[in-house]
Amino acid sequence: MPVLLLFFCYVTRLDHDANVTPWALAARDRGVIVRFVEIHREDGTLDLDDLRSKLNDRTRLVAVGCASNALGTVNPVADICRWAHEAGALTFLDAVHYAPHAAIDVAAWGADFLACSAYKFFGPHVGLMWGRRDLLESLPAYKVRPAPDDLPGKWMTGTQNHEGIAGTLAAIDYLADLGRDAVGQPALDRRSALIEAFAAIGRYERQLGQRLLAGLQQIPELRVWGITDEARWPQRLPTISITHRHLRAAEVAERLGRAGVFVWAGNYYALQLTETLGLEPDGMVRLGLVHYNTVEEVDRTLTELRQPDVPRRSS
Repeated sequence: MPVLLLFFCYVTRLDHDANVTPWALAARDRGVIVRFVEIHREDGTLDLDDLRSKLNDRTRLVAVGCASNALGTVNPVADICRWAHEAGALTFLDAVHYAPHAAIDVAAWGADFLACSAYKFFGPHVGLMWGRRDLLESLPAYKVRPAPDDLPGKWMTGTQNHEGIAGTLAAIDYLADLGRDAVGQPALDRRSALIEAFAAIGRYERQLGQRLLAGLQQIPELRVWGITDEARWPQRLPTISITHRHLRAAEVAERLGRAGVFVWAGNYYALQLTETLGLEPDGMVRLGLVHYNTVEEVDRTLTELRQPDVPRRSS
């Protein structure tokens, strides 16, 4: 009998579904087996031992997020890319939630592909994908025949969203100007300015995030999911998700909304995560901070969450 070689694609239970289900569907069409990388439920981090134990010479792709859009967990993507390459696999990184908080460095990480969305770093609704040149040149593209075979046109068929691209460049320039202002060097080149910008953003967001995290943990009715140890802050972003002992996530979000505090409730498309944590169908309340938020807004949010006059959830 002929030997059937089975190939594997790895996705994680921490990721946004955009980096899970599309791979699962593509794998189904190609006869590839999808395996999940598990998480540590107690702190919302990837089980890296689980990943390393599953990698083998039949692994073809590892798809992982740079940061969790639900819990703010930052994944060690440089290590993951190295382990995947040692097994002979390619990597696809989802940087959507990471992009507004820290500088992306595909070279340092050793990434093969990376995708993100400009709206997350204060631009318009434009999707971006970076890939290694040799891979983009060698992989076949689904395109019309008149479209060019060279880069980038091979992957950018049709009339482009020029106004969206212009808005994306403006958002990048805005971030670069933050970096120039932070170090007082108006002539700093764009890449260096972006690195300075995200260094300043990281310092400020850490102050806000730690203030919010500490305050949330002092409210008995709340549970904070993910990393809660202040000493481990470099392993997370200022995206904090909570559940309430007596209220559904949607009820908490509605109450905060009436007070002028915008949060989100549900699973934020991180469905594998909320299912693994046993939080479906209610999900969690997500409080997301960025560099334009203030200490006053953090304190106002905490004040609203401390209010005792709330209806009790029926059993």
